[in-house]
Amino acid sequence: MSKPVTSKRNWKVKLHEVIYEADTRAGKIFDVLLLILILTSIIAVMLESIEEIDIKYHAALNIAEWIITILFTIEYIARIISVKKPSHYIFSFYGVVDLLSTIPKYLSLLFVGTHALVALRALRLLRVFRILKLVRFLGASSLLSKALKASRAKISVFLFVVIILCVILGTVMYLVEGSSDSGFTSIPTSIYWTIVTLTTVGYGDIAPVTPFGQLIASIIMILGYGIIAIPTGIVSAEYVNQDAKKHIDSNTQSCPNCSKENHHDNAEFCYDCGNKLNP
Repeated sequence: MSKPVTSKRNWKVKLHEVIYEADTRAGKIFDVLLLILILTSIIAVMLESIEEIDIKYHAALNIAEWIITILFTIEYIARIISVKKPSHYIFSFYGVVDLLSTIPKYLSLLFVGTHALVALRALRLLRVFRILKLVRFLGASSLLSKALKASRAKISVFLFVVIILCVILGTVMYLVEGSSDSGFTSIPTSIYWTIVTLTTVGYGDIAPVTPFGQLIASIIMILGYGIIAIPTGIVSAEYVNQDAKKHIDSNTQSCPNCSKENHHDNAEFCYDCGNKLNP
């Protein structure tokens, strides 16, 4: 009785190792093939959107897309089977992305125009970080995320001040330019112009014509450069204050029980559920 259970367990462990981890040769080959399929699918959708190519090769592109969709469906089911708690994968970020990148082709049978949504498969290219061991960049992004969280209060106050400033300057511009035929027809429109000018976007759909209005516009433009630099300075200061990790783990181990990643290189058990990791 113990042999079938052990055999089943070993089969699932091996499948999990190939699908979820990129440290083994089989895992690397699987992920590289997966990325090739994703790129092929995206290129096929792009080509299908070109009318001349679609008319000539529609059948071939459609068949290729169905083959890729079926392969992705098998992969999605295999990912669910190979973990002890499927819900952890299904509702994870990659789980949702994998589902969204698989169902559009099936939906195209019921709803017209949904086929183009298969371009969502581009999100799956994020797995390239696992394959190419670009964890050092993930570590840097984690540090940046901490800096953004630490500076959110300061940035919130800054944005609140900017909004008040836009309302005041927009109202002033309406009072100055409202009587002229320059496009400042209401206070909300003037506030819109102030925001566009302050952020240095400058659509040019509205422009002041009076000398005083042009003077105020010049001041707003100059203020725009300083305002853009302030959030950058706040985040940069917090980024410097963050303590960077001395060591960034470079493995791609995924817990076969809860699918948690980012384990230490020498970890034997999952930091979240305590389950033993694959050797």
